[in-house]
Amino acid sequence: MELENKIEEARRYVSNAKDLLREKAIKSGNFYQDSKYVKLAGHSLWTGCLIALEYALDINKTKGRLDIKDYQQAVAKRDKKLLTLVNDGYMIMHLHMGYDGIKNYTVCKSGIEDANAIIDWCEANR
Repeated sequence: MELENKIEEARRYVSNAKDLLREKAIKSGNFYQDSKYVKLAGHSLWTGCLIALEYALDINKTKGRLDIKDYQQAVAKRDKKLLTLVNDGYMIMHLHMGYDGIKNYTVCKSGIEDANAIIDWCEANR
């Protein structure tokens, strides 16, 4: 039951990101018009991934915040292919979308696909 709730919550973040891109960032050709909403969508996608990873891999830290290195170490112990996906997702969702607000539609679509793949892995491999 707990896994379903965490996976459901992670998927809700992805759904929220897609809504932001569709309704607020507004696609025009191959680009979004408003980087503010691309940034919000990127943060939402990455947060969904972190929720799923923390639960599926029992990632927690007793002191301080979790860092990308904490996630990378936990993932590397379980699945090297997933590590590549997490590293790519971090670059696309967190850095390019979340911080840079990249407006390129193809990059954002790739971020959504990576988020779904990470969450799917977490659901299947708890």
